[in-house]
Amino acid sequence: MASSEEDGTVEEKENNNKKKTKSALATAWLTFYNIAMTAGWLVLAMAMMRFYIQKGTHKGLYRSIARTLTFFQTFALVEVGHCAIGIVRTSVIVTGVQVCSRIFMVWFVTNGIRQIQNEESVILFLVVWTVTEITRYSYYTFNLLNHLPYFIKWARYNFFIVLYPLGVVGELLTIYAGLPFVRRSGMYSMRLPNKYNVSFDYYYCLIIIMLSYIPLFPQLYFHMLRQRRRVLHGEVIVEKDD
Repeated sequence: MASSEEDGTVEEKENNNKKKTKSALATAWLTFYNIAMTAGWLVLAMAMMRFYIQKGTHKGLYRSIARTLTFFQTFALVEVGHCAIGIVRTSVIVTGVQVCSRIFMVWFVTNGIRQIQNEESVILFLVVWTVTEITRYSYYTFNLLNHLPYFIKWARYNFFIVLYPLGVVGELLTIYAGLPFVRRSGMYSMRLPNKYNVSFDYYYCLIIIMLSYIPLFPQLYFHMLRQRRRVLHGEVIVEKDD
């Protein structure tokens, strides 16, 4: 009996050590990732300010930062993986919707439809994204380092109240501005007949995406409001199972 109890104790210690090692590695990776993303969005912020100070106009701004924006926004797909493997306790669906909608805006709207890159609405969502992401990633970084300034915490759960709706307005106006160009050019569309026997109209796809904001935006916005009450005011929020 003594031998089996000792074996069991050794196994428990080994399992605990493995868990601690995995936890330490996960924390180290998340810290590195969030520092890198904070730095990336700070670089974008400085590039935008420098461009506007030098040129005195927003025209050409998007083109000047497009590569950097595309890289860091696309790299955010890693966050879906973080949720999927469990190193971050956040809904895969919520994270996936947020990240993929941003990537769609970058790759298939502003990068794809070059005629709209100088629209004021593009600058609107760019500024909103930049402030939001600098705040969000710095919050995660300081939290992981167990040294979270109250201002960062306050900013994380208050800025979104105004920034989130403004960002949605900027995104919707940008998509709307691109509709005439998409309709005239037929970009990303497939007409029948073709060898795949499939029809796809990107113009109507964009309209459907715009309409999808109606049910999705309130869900994501109220999710953040619930998180705000929990973090800032200590309220116990009971989430309903899907």
